[in-house]
Amino acid sequence: MINVVHVDNSGFFRKIMKIFLTDLGFFCESYDRGEDVLDAVEARKVSCVITGLELIDMSGEDLIKKLLFAAHPMTIIAVTSSGDEARMQHLADLGVKATIQKGSDWKEKLREYL
Repeated sequence: MINVVHVDNSGFFRKIMKIFLTDLGFFCESYDRGEDVLDAVEARKVSCVITGLELIDMSGEDLIKKLLFAAHPMTIIAVTSSGDEARMQHLADLGVKATIQKGSDWKEKLREYL
């Protein structure tokens, strides 16, 4: 089973994302803090991290930068309510596989990258 970690400051969105990913057959852990994600990545092999850009303890961008130095490679996907094209390009330049806007079609877009 593929391990996916999702982090977002919205408890409601974490719950919806966990249901969505579990229904697709993924093992999903959800967090609201970037430090918890870093601990999870260090403790076990995580295949994919899906992160929001506003977290409880750090920015999603700071988390992404720290994940780039993880011991094993993983897919990083950002899900955000922002439509800022410059920010999306910056995240792509950092190594984020995709930046997906929250909206009515986020599930279909995310499914393309998993």
